[in-house]
Amino acid sequence: MGGLEGGDCSERICPFELAWVDGPNRDGVKHKYAECANKGTCDRNTGECICFPGYEGKGCGRQSCPAFCNGHGTCEYMKDMKFGKTYNEYYDGSSLEYSGLGYGGVAIEDHEWDSDRARACVCDPGWTGIACEKRMCPWGQDPMDVIPVGYGSEVDQVQTITLYDANDLNSNFAGQTFALRFTSLLNETFVTQPIMWEYPDSVLEGYIQDALIRLPNKVVDEVAVTVDSTVDANGVVINITFSGNAVGGKQHQIEVLAKPCQDGCTPKITGLMNLRTFHSTTLSTVQVTTTGSHEAYECSRRGKCVEGICSCYEGFGGESCQVFVN
Repeated sequence: MGGLEGGDCSERICPFELAWVDGPNRDGVKHKYAECANKGTCDRNTGECICFPGYEGKGCGRQSCPAFCNGHGTCEYMKDMKFGKTYNEYYDGSSLEYSGLGYGGVAIEDHEWDSDRARACVCDPGWTGIACEKRMCPWGQDPMDVIPVGYGSEVDQVQTITLYDANDLNSNFAGQTFALRFTSLLNETFVTQPIMWEYPDSVLEGYIQDALIRLPNKVVDEVAVTVDSTVDANGVVINITFSGNAVGGKQHQIEVLAKPCQDGCTPKITGLMNLRTFHSTTLSTVQVTTTGSHEAYECSRRGKCVEGICSCYEGFGGESCQVFVN
């Protein structure tokens, strides 16, 4: 223990953690072990680290979150933070590590040295900012964002759900129930009522459309749904077109709740028990197949967000400043 304080063993040593910052050794290695992780001082009487602001733990080995996320979020380790608001935003069926329809978007292994030490606020729905200190305002499509004559037609975003039965027999879905989850641009999640899978396709189209329109707060005000169970002998294709004012612009991708949810569970569904979620050539997916002509903006880019309420510019009105007014 030569070189440490207290040659007469009268002073205590504090915990060592990987240093947040240090100089390299002769081999170029950084982040070596250091007392109090080089982000605190050691109380030699108690053997406890006195961490600098922004760091905590017995050896100052983890970051703290600003203002405790103001009570509007959770303080998460970097290894637990995911890409996208819905799992379909990163699911491409390329590997089980990133597989979709119910799985998370985090790689199985994470070798970054600070993945279980660095932390940040993950805000609750309706809140944003590095410390979740800002209320979010409604989003909408900019009413001035139009395509000039002669430069093409305006199109809505279309999301396509493709479902494959594990036994290559679409009729196995008949009589089963499932649900859809929609995440708004305020990061609020809404789950539909149970949707009964019935044939012909036109009946299922009506069930899906009605379930989405019935979601609370009019988060989905207008959609068009088509179902085709004959386009592929082994799959069913469901197209959802977001055509209303509330869902103008790019939306988060719909999620299919296909696992059984029985007594005491909401919504109570049998699930699509035969669903194939991963296969070498045939995958159940949710994809944006038509990007859409427009984007969505906070206060429709025609107002300022003030404490969660849009203050619209002159000539614009509505909850998200999405309409013209006299």
